[in-house]
Amino acid sequence: MADFPRRDGRRTVLGMIHLRPLPGTPFHQDGTLGKTLDSAVRSAVALERGGAHGCLIQTVERVYSVADESDPARTAAMTLITDAVVRATGAGFHVGVQMMRHAVSASLGVAKVTGGSFVRVGALVGQTLSPHGMVTPDPLRIMEYRRKIAGEDLGIIADIDSMHFSWFGGGKTTAEVAKAAAGAGADAVSLCHRDDDTTLRMIDAVRAAAPDLPVILAGHTHHDNAARLLAAADGAFVGSCLERSGWGSEIDPARVASYMDAVRSTGGRP
Repeated sequence: MADFPRRDGRRTVLGMIHLRPLPGTPFHQDGTLGKTLDSAVRSAVALERGGAHGCLIQTVERVYSVADESDPARTAAMTLITDAVVRATGAGFHVGVQMMRHAVSASLGVAKVTGGSFVRVGALVGQTLSPHGMVTPDPLRIMEYRRKIAGEDLGIIADIDSMHFSWFGGGKTTAEVAKAAAGAGADAVSLCHRDDDTTLRMIDAVRAAAPDLPVILAGHTHHDNAARLLAAADGAFVGSCLERSGWGSEIDPARVASYMDAVRSTGGRP
C-alpha cells in the first residue's frame, strides 16, 4: 500500500509543473527538451524553497491519445525530466507524474524508475468524454501493471469530478464515484469546482461516504480561498497562482511561501 498520500491532518500542497510538448508529440519543437528539463527543475526547487510538499509533473501537448499508451521518445523524455527533479529536491519532497491524457502505465513506470511518489490518474473508473475522445479506463490493467513493476509504494490519486473527469452519462454522485475509485485501488481522490461552496459540498459528501479516503483539490484554489478550502480538504494541486507569469510559466517561490502562509491559517499541519 502506498505511504502517500494519507489522511494525517496535514494539508499537502502539490505544485503543478506544466511541461512544454515533449519529443514524440506533434507540437514538440526540436531542441527544446533541455530547456524544458531545466525549467522543470527550477520550478520544483522553487516549490521546495517556498514550503510546498511536492509537485506534479504534467505533460501539456495540446492533443492526446485517449488510450493508455505513450510514444517511446515521450516516455524517455519524461523519465529524464522526472529523474532530474527527484535528484534536485529532498527526500521528503513528493514528486508525481501525469502523462496526459491517459498514459497511466507509462506514468507509473516513470515514477517507479525515478523514485517518484505518486501518479495522478485522470480516469480510473467509469468513462469521461474529453476533447480528444472518450476515455475508457481499465482499472484492472492499471493495478496489474502497478503490481508487475512492484509499484505498490506509488500512490494513485484519481480524479472523480474535475476539469479532467466527469462521469459520462451522469447517474453517479461524486461520493459514489469516490467509493468506486477507492474500491478499484485509488489511494486518494481529487475533485474541484469553480464555485467554492460547491467544492465544499462535494468534499463533505465524499467524507460521509469514505471517511478515511484523502481528498485532494484538483484545481481552482488560489491565495484568497486556500485557507477556506484546505480547512476541509487534505491537500491541493496548485497551478497558475504560483506561476510567475500565469499558466505554464515557472514557479515563483515567493508566491509559494505566501500560499503556504494561507494554508497554515487552517490550523492543520502544513
